[in-house]
This record gives sequence, C-alpha cells and structure tokens, in this order.
Amino acid sequence: MTTQFTDLIKKAYSAFNERNINKALSTMQPNVQWCKAWEGGYISGHDEIDQYWTRQWSEINPTVEPVGFTERENGSLEVEVNQKVKDLQGNSIFDGKVKHIYTFKDGLIKTMDIELV
Repeated sequence: MTTQFTDLIKKAYSAFNERNINKALSTMQPNVQWCKAWEGGYISGHDEIDQYWTRQWSEINPTVEPVGFTERENGSLEVEVNQKVKDLQGNSIFDGKVKHIYTFKDGLIKTMDIELV
C-alpha cells in the first residue's frame, strides 16, 4: 500500500504548502475526517477543511514535507513529516518531526490523524 498512495500524499502536501485548497481536497473523500492539530479536535468534509485551513493560514504559516512512509499493521499509512510553523512575522513557533496517520477509501484519503514523534 505504501507505494500506492505515496504520490497522492505528496500531491496533498504540495498543495497544502502552495495554499491550493482545491488541489489538496481533490486527494480526499468528500466526507474525510481530519485532525485539527492547530485547534484540537476533528472536522469532517471538504467545507470544514476549507474553513479550517483558511482560518489557520490567516494566523500562522505552516509547511510540511513528507520524509518517510511506513505501512502499519492495521493497514493505515504513517507519514513522517518535517513540520515548520511560523507566525505571520516569520518567527518560528515549531520546527520538528510529526507523524501523520492516513487511511484511504476508493483511492482517496479517508482519515488523517496526528502523532507527535
């Protein structure tokens, strides 16, 4: 499964870093479940992700780069990412590794969760 979804995940991260919400959403199920790391809790669906990211980017400047992919025993995909978060003045808030955990349905992202490394 790892290689099957690697390109999809890279497309999603690239779109996020470009602030291209529609391109990122094209990698996800319409009813995707998404962890809100910045605020806590979860959201569901494209509209809620759009609103969450738009709000997030108005207050902080995050970038994420995938650096490793591991298929877990339960079939989910663990993606280790280098995450950098800056405030809008360019000051570093966070710079480190995080694990994003994905499940898929019909070739698209179904869920995303986060684990600290």
